[in-house]
Amino acid sequence: MTKKQPKIIFIGTSSFAVPALENLIEDNRQVVLVVTAQDKPAGRKNKLTPSPIKEIALKYNLNILQPEKISQAKTEIKKLEPNLIIVASYGQIIPKEILALPKKGALNLHPSLLPKYRGPSPIQSAILNNDQITGITIIQMDEKMDHGPIIAQQESEIKSDDTYQILENKLAEQSADLLIEILPRYLKIKIKPQLQDENKVSYTKILTRDDGKINWDKSAQEIERKIRAFYPWPGAWTEFNNKRTKIIKAKAVNQESPTTIKTGRGYLSLELVQPAGKKPMTGQEFFHGQGRHFKKRP
Repeated sequence: MTKKQPKIIFIGTSSFAVPALENLIEDNRQVVLVVTAQDKPAGRKNKLTPSPIKEIALKYNLNILQPEKISQAKTEIKKLEPNLIIVASYGQIIPKEILALPKKGALNLHPSLLPKYRGPSPIQSAILNNDQITGITIIQMDEKMDHGPIIAQQESEIKSDDTYQILENKLAEQSADLLIEILPRYLKIKIKPQLQDENKVSYTKILTRDDGKINWDKSAQEIERKIRAFYPWPGAWTEFNNKRTKIIKAKAVNQESPTTIKTGRGYLSLELVQPAGKKPMTGQEFFHGQGRHFKKRP
């Protein structure tokens, strides 16, 4: 007789969570419900667009719930009598009364080496702070943000040209693989959770578009890291002719050239730029056109 698969509820929203859900499906895990954010307006026409996780759930004909607040899902989750909840990049704090419902608790996939970089922007913070190593952590959730005991942890190298998007994709795949690796042992209670060291805690914040503004008094290396950390969102930008110009790709260099801007220390060579209302262009194209007076520093 085949042993019945434990019932799993998956809670997630962004693209970071997609590999984890796909791995669970490919591993023949019984995902009885997917909880994700409500559809949001996107693009110039503000068309209602489903989250990346909803798109995967629809592809595999999974049951979907999209509450405005996660607390509204309590009754439905309780009715399903889940064995386990798995959370990845959902965007809301899961209340204690929901975390207490599954027999095996709830696991969260977090893209940092907790307790470092708790909160909503750990990947960006690692790049901004010039960290050489980051990683992923799977914790057993409690009602506090990214606070629960560690179930598994794995390091990952940050390369010098990693953008937020590249690093997020890498950590998403890594966390999904680690989840499948540890899940059988976790369900059999063969992993001893390790408490986080509260003396080593650091927090990250919610990013806004204003955080992307470049301070040209900073060093070229700091500005380059900001451009990588904030690509594609919220984007690194500066004001030129009273309009925002996005700096999509740039490199810190020691010498001045036709495509460089002087910074507080060193020069920044602009490789890809997008002026307001224009398509992205090379730094050379930008300086030959409307950016020819840009070198005087924004």
